[in-house]
Amino acid sequence: MPYAVEQAVEARLVASAPRMETVPTTLRYDVKDPFAVSVDFPPQATLEGVEVSWAFARELLAAGVSAPAGMGDVRIRPFGYERTVLEFHAREGIAMVHIHTAELRHFLEKTEALVPAGHEQSVLDLDRSVAELLRDGR
Repeated sequence: MPYAVEQAVEARLVASAPRMETVPTTLRYDVKDPFAVSVDFPPQATLEGVEVSWAFARELLAAGVSAPAGMGDVRIRPFGYERTVLEFHAREGIAMVHIHTAELRHFLEKTEALVPAGHEQSVLDLDRSVAELLRDGR
């Protein structure tokens, strides 16, 4: 049984220039952190020239493909029928990307196959996590 989902998608960076640059982006989900998903951007897509990963609630992504969601560092909303906008807010500024909604829905379906929404707690091994925390604290 797989324990993680990884899906490559094309993200279109929204900038002040008239043309949006397309960059390869990776969506990730791992049952080790069943409540979260992450979006990984390659170095060429970032101001610092290093790979950047944003992690946020899977529930936020699921809500954001249908209606505006989020009010913190990550905000997601539909953009027409075919695209979804992901906004990433940091002190350096705001990064906005468009991703095809169908790709996001496909990714969410794959995560649901691993851990259905509402059942995340069932895959957490709290005893092992506490033991690891105590071991690492020594």
